[in-house]
Amino acid sequence: MLKGMSDMAKTPPRGRQGGRQGAGGTLEPGRPEQLTASDAVDAADAAESAEHQGQRWWRVMCLTGVDYFSTLGYQPGIAALAAGLLSPIATVVLVVVTLAGALPVYRRVAEDSPHGEGSIAMLERLLSFWKGKLFVLALLGFAATDFLITITLSAADASTHLVENPHFTSALHSHQLLITLVLVALLGAVFLKGFLEAIGVAVVLVALYLVLNVVVVGVGLWHVLSAPHLVTDWRHGLTMERGNVFVMIGVSLLIFPKLALGMSGFETGVAVMPHVQGDPGDSEENPAGRIRDTKKLLTTAALIMSVFLIATSFITTVLIPKADFQVGGQANGRALAFLAHQYLGSAFGTVYDFSTIAILWFAGASAMAGLLNLMPRYLPRYGMAPHWARAVRPMVLVFTLVAFLVTWIFDASVDKQGGAYATGVLVLMSSAAIAVTIASRKAGQRGWTVGFGVIAVVFLYTTVVNVVERPDGVKIGACFIGGIVLVSLLSRLARAFELRVTSVELDDMAARFVRDIASRRIRFIANEPGERDAAEYRDKVKQIRADNDIPTEDDLVFVEVTVLDASEFESAVTVHGHVLHGRYRVLSLESSSIPNALAALLLHVRDVTGCQPHIYFEWTEGSPFANFLRFFLFGHGEVAPVTREVLREAESDRTRRPRVHVG
Repeated sequence: MLKGMSDMAKTPPRGRQGGRQGAGGTLEPGRPEQLTASDAVDAADAAESAEHQGQRWWRVMCLTGVDYFSTLGYQPGIAALAAGLLSPIATVVLVVVTLAGALPVYRRVAEDSPHGEGSIAMLERLLSFWKGKLFVLALLGFAATDFLITITLSAADASTHLVENPHFTSALHSHQLLITLVLVALLGAVFLKGFLEAIGVAVVLVALYLVLNVVVVGVGLWHVLSAPHLVTDWRHGLTMERGNVFVMIGVSLLIFPKLALGMSGFETGVAVMPHVQGDPGDSEENPAGRIRDTKKLLTTAALIMSVFLIATSFITTVLIPKADFQVGGQANGRALAFLAHQYLGSAFGTVYDFSTIAILWFAGASAMAGLLNLMPRYLPRYGMAPHWARAVRPMVLVFTLVAFLVTWIFDASVDKQGGAYATGVLVLMSSAAIAVTIASRKAGQRGWTVGFGVIAVVFLYTTVVNVVERPDGVKIGACFIGGIVLVSLLSRLARAFELRVTSVELDDMAARFVRDIASRRIRFIANEPGERDAAEYRDKVKQIRADNDIPTEDDLVFVEVTVLDASEFESAVTVHGHVLHGRYRVLSLESSSIPNALAALLLHVRDVTGCQPHIYFEWTEGSPFANFLRFFLFGHGEVAPVTREVLREAESDRTRRPRVHVG
């Protein structure tokens, strides 16, 4: 609230005694006072806003790295299966698209969304009304696909590294599905107990994993250089298969969608922005240091990953026989681990396996945290969060059960889940490219608009090809979208009569009107503004007095609500007072729902004056069901009974409830 306003103008609407007040009041009766995912996001944002504290960008990069760098555990094997001997060339194409496409897009996202909202928030701001909400829900469905498949795919690859380890393969080889389910269950158990993302743990895991990979890559390159015939055989085989270099590049472009997993991690990189320290002079309105350091984070991570992708795809393609990449082969899903065991011995290979298992498992934990933070960031604001979504534990149970189902459907196979994972990643990247293209166009940056537009076309092409070739991802995404939309609409329907005005403020003129009529009986007339001429108000007063036998000496004040965006759920309300045609006092306000705004105003007036206000309506013509749909979708309809129902839900004490009259 603004300081300096009178107490009357600043008092929030009072809801049910002991119940929830709007979006930020007391807890509902019987609800345990625990920190929900949404509360955790709000608390973290508030603390960060107050102190502007955080971690150095390279430490935060490791938090991104548990998701991004861990893809080295399976990416070389997926590339070898998809491209064969062409894998190194196809990986170079992937790196070019990463550095020239994904990186510039997300550097721009970091500029326009510096508080970790990501590209979804950018598109949300560009679209309005229900089309914006439904579009965001669709993107949330694909984001859920991305994060959930991260959990299941990472757990599947972790179990692959464990099962294929020479020390355990004989005992565990036939139990990979069970081991994967145990890892997923363990992840869920950690969150049920309580989980805090530890950047320090991420730094240790990423540092250890990258060092071990440097050793494996170095030894692999030494073996390649020590046996020149390996490169000669590879080049000869590649030429026999693909012909000249132009054909190789063309085929690589066609294969590129299958390798898109190597670009995962950029959305996570933007999501962790609030953890970046930035400069001492940063503010929430202008966090220039945070934006600059986040760009360093994104660029450094992309460069490190690009070097590893090219090097690992080359050594695995040259050193590992093709048969070992196939399903059931020793290098399937664990190409680098295969080289570690073969060239560095069982002891080093086992250390590498457990390092890979740890970072893959932590990538799943990061994805679960992303799910728990992403849904409460949007759905409660839309009124589309069911009650169980307010608490962490029920959401963890649901996501864990869904992860069980996905793991069982895909038989804990890394290869089978690659398409679903790539779909989630590519849809988010495509939406980010579209968002920055539109933002650049609105900013009048023609060159950037063209460049980002080309990138958006590339990502859209990649997404379409991936969906056509591997439809599992879009099917899972469609299931998530359908589930989210259905649950969200049912939740909003169930909360249709909830008081959802977060605060009411009266300007000086409106506060004066309320003080003047508080000495007598407070009477309001709900009026749908038309021409707003003198005849409209004169006829309305005459009709209301006749219908309700109101004495001529009693004052009447008009209340007019203008609906801006009915798709919004919660909002603050500012009431403006006007004197029209020299005699008619009018309170005007803007809201997403006429009944909710009227109910909030009545409760506010009751609380600041201590008097019970009365409000007068006319019956609305038409079908009650059609009028309810108009209220649900457009914020107006049969206003009188809905206003009364909102008041009944908000105030259980009938003697304190404002009076609603209909004539």
